[in-house]
Amino acid sequence: MCTSITLQTQQRETFFGRTMDFSYDIQPEIYIIPNDYIWNNSLNMRQQFRDYYSFIGIGQELDGILAFFDGVNEKGFAAAALYFPGYVQYDVNLSYPTSVPVASFDFLHYILGRCSSINDLKKVLNNISIVGMTDPVTNTVAPLHWIVTDKSGKCVVIELTDRGLELFDNPLGVMTNSPDFKWHMTNLRNYMETSPEQTEEAIWENIRLTPFGQGGGSAALPGGYTSPERFVRTAYLKTHLPTPKNRAEAIMSCFHVMESVSIPRGAVLSSRGTYDYTKYTAFLNTNTCEYFFTTYDNMQIKTASLFNNQNPAKELTSLGKLNRPILFEEIIKG
Repeated sequence: MCTSITLQTQQRETFFGRTMDFSYDIQPEIYIIPNDYIWNNSLNMRQQFRDYYSFIGIGQELDGILAFFDGVNEKGFAAAALYFPGYVQYDVNLSYPTSVPVASFDFLHYILGRCSSINDLKKVLNNISIVGMTDPVTNTVAPLHWIVTDKSGKCVVIELTDRGLELFDNPLGVMTNSPDFKWHMTNLRNYMETSPEQTEEAIWENIRLTPFGQGGGSAALPGGYTSPERFVRTAYLKTHLPTPKNRAEAIMSCFHVMESVSIPRGAVLSSRGTYDYTKYTAFLNTNTCEYFFTTYDNMQIKTASLFNNQNPAKELTSLGKLNRPILFEEIIKG
């Protein structure tokens, strides 16, 4: 369970972010990956990949495998992985003569290290096959799909289903989980009457009906935490908020939109008896390659920058875990 959006300011800065809703215990960290970084293909440890571009990303290393959840590279190319249960069908052939097999949990690292734009991504997808592989966090072949954007604000979704690998233009800039992206876009038609405005009165025979207060136009919005409900709420809020004037307004707008789909601990219980809730919310400025993030236990917005933390030694660097002690500002009469 996760939700992702893109948002542009009046100054054409593109912001991209997501909630990380998960029922497994994770301890994510912020990593800096330098350009020319060499790493092993998890499907073939004798094969190595080289990153063309540096990037900053949130991920977790476990049992020698570093998997990323989201990130942005030095060219402003950003991407995130979200769950896609019941629909994903990964490639199973590891011996395609013209394509490179890449593990599903390695795919995000692969494109962040090699793509400078959506156009680059389209070329890369022609030369790889995405293969499902058990990851050490869930001990399952995690079902994933991906949302991607670049500095231009263009957004696409990558999905592997029984139709094969597909790349969809996403002019809405919203994604959640299952069903597939085309279904979500069609489902929005069920809510086309939703509006920030409301009917001020209605007459039923000789009975005059008036609203209780503001907000009547949004009565049709779904309120649950399923993927379709979160998609609709996020799409409505994103498309009706005023275009942010600058980065500060954009950051606040992003976090406020995500408040409507953030899941408190206890609201959703998985089939394994674990809580599925929002572990963190993070947004990226694709122009400046900065992260802005909050965690479940610390709602203060923190930031980290790719360009302020690059390592001249060309080594992978961890900036530490996302979870940090919360500090309460005390206001004292002066």
